[in-house]
Amino acid sequence: MNTGDISFMLVATALVMLMTPGLALFYGGMVRSKNVLSTMLQSFACLGIVTIIWVLYGYSLAFGPDMGGLIGGLDWAGLNGVGLTAGPYSATIPHLLFVAFQLMFAIITPALITGTFAERVKFPAFLLFTILWCTLVYLPVCHWVWGGGWISKHGGLDFAGGTVIHINSGAAALVAALVFGKRKGWGKENFHPHNLGMTMLGAGLLWFGWFGFNAGSALAANEIATNAFFTTHVATAAALLSWLVAEWVIQGKPTTLGAASGAIAGLVAITPGAGFVNTTGAMIIGLVAGTLCYLAVLLKGKLGYDDALDVVGVHGVGGLWGALATGLFATTLVNPNGKDGLFYGNPHLFTVQAMDAFTTIGYSMVATLIILKVVDAIVGLRVTTEDEVQGLDLTEHNEIGYSL
Repeated sequence: MNTGDISFMLVATALVMLMTPGLALFYGGMVRSKNVLSTMLQSFACLGIVTIIWVLYGYSLAFGPDMGGLIGGLDWAGLNGVGLTAGPYSATIPHLLFVAFQLMFAIITPALITGTFAERVKFPAFLLFTILWCTLVYLPVCHWVWGGGWISKHGGLDFAGGTVIHINSGAAALVAALVFGKRKGWGKENFHPHNLGMTMLGAGLLWFGWFGFNAGSALAANEIATNAFFTTHVATAAALLSWLVAEWVIQGKPTTLGAASGAIAGLVAITPGAGFVNTTGAMIIGLVAGTLCYLAVLLKGKLGYDDALDVVGVHGVGGLWGALATGLFATTLVNPNGKDGLFYGNPHLFTVQAMDAFTTIGYSMVATLIILKVVDAIVGLRVTTEDEVQGLDLTEHNEIGYSL
């Protein structure tokens, strides 16, 4: 045990937990005022739902002894045998602390998807979808990458969740947007964010929490954590500016929503490579991410799908770019336990990163489609048109966000 590592990881775990309430604020500000509470509740509820899943069987299936490269065993179901001594994933922190840290990642991933079907989902449908998606999609993909599954065995790199979290949730979001269909009046009525101050506060909390997300993935207070901390900040700053410039050129004015979205795009894109790339690589990753994700968000209007809060454009596209960019910019000069990427003489890593990313996209999309069809058959996915017009805060929860 190392008390420095334990202290660092306790703080990192708390920071990642804070990201889900931060996401609730980020999403809540972007919807219309009649849906602010229902949108925030969906993120907040994931704290409860996924925690219970994680304790009962989730951690064991994600990180338990490998079963054919596809899923973990049930050896640690109910956290049986998981205690305060070191576990197999870190020799310097208690096994239970590793469980807690990884739990916070599992919580925020389904919460990200809720931004796609915001303002039109039944709450029971959200609950059932979250349980099934976490069980059937998140846990297997997490095991593939971090729990000793097939991706980790053939050398794919994902430092803090580009594939496990962002590509995975972004692919699911695209399917959800297509299955749910457009919100009533989308493309004809005003769907502007009702409280951008709330969204900016949420973005700031996400940026703050992301230092725990990325630096904490080193699992120790060491040089790799330091590199991940700084590359995270640099990429985010670069993406923020890149999005603003692209927006300024194309739309004529920079916006606060653009600044917040650009920052999130940078955070997403640097996540898989934070502990493997240097500062220059991080800056390039961020600059590309800001412009690329902005263009992807513009494209949804031309393609005609209603991804309410831009989960596909920011998390899906940003995560894919980050995974591929890791295959370009990773270097063993930063992390001897990583690999050199294409720009450091190893084109094979780029091929591996692409294969891992697109395999995850395919699996997530197919599994999500099946889950949504099952949920629709059991409880129905969408609220009625009348309820949607009135607002989900009142019709689903008998509350209102503001009394003016």
